[in-house]
Amino acid sequence: MTTTTRHVAWRGWDDDPDRLEAATVTLHENRLDALGTSRATDHVTAWALTTGPGWVTQRLEISSRGVGWSRHLTLTRLPDGAWQADVQASGRAPDDLPAPGITDPRELDGAVDCDIALCPVTNTMPILRLGLLGADAPPRETPFVMAWVDVPSLQVLRSDQVYAARTPVDTTTGHGTVTYTSATRDFTADLTVDADGIVVDYPQLARRI
Repeated sequence: MTTTTRHVAWRGWDDDPDRLEAATVTLHENRLDALGTSRATDHVTAWALTTGPGWVTQRLEISSRGVGWSRHLTLTRLPDGAWQADVQASGRAPDDLPAPGITDPRELDGAVDCDIALCPVTNTMPILRLGLLGADAPPRETPFVMAWVDVPSLQVLRSDQVYAARTPVDTTTGHGTVTYTSATRDFTADLTVDADGIVVDYPQLARRI
């Protein structure tokens, strides 16, 4: 596989049409790098993601900013599998915004992926790792543990998620379907993805522009 760079953007669904997500994703043979932004009505977010072989997260840098406040989180997965968070904050954030950083490092044991809230890009890593786009995709029953980053608070929580192949990539449309289940939120959706494993349509979250 040669290195491919993709520029993609999504708009929020009908209940959140003002949210705009955009990303540049560089796909290597078995890893990716990505840069992204998110614009909502009361905050903006920017992030940079690097994975290692097997699409395992190495480092995520993410910043969120609202009127009168800003936060920055550097989330790193260490070689031994532990997660480390460095945070910075300035200004006065809304009182209902949780503190940034990892709430309990022990809850992230076994996590190999980060997952940015409302961001379609971070679904790509488990989809590619499991090989869910081909006709012979394996079944998947055991949840992945994710280091889920809430936006805009930048609080890091455990999230248990299951990915399973539903339909392989169609040679005519270039799209396939992957069933995503969040055991933590009791939520299931069929994600339409392209041949690179990048989300086209995520019901109730985002649609590709």
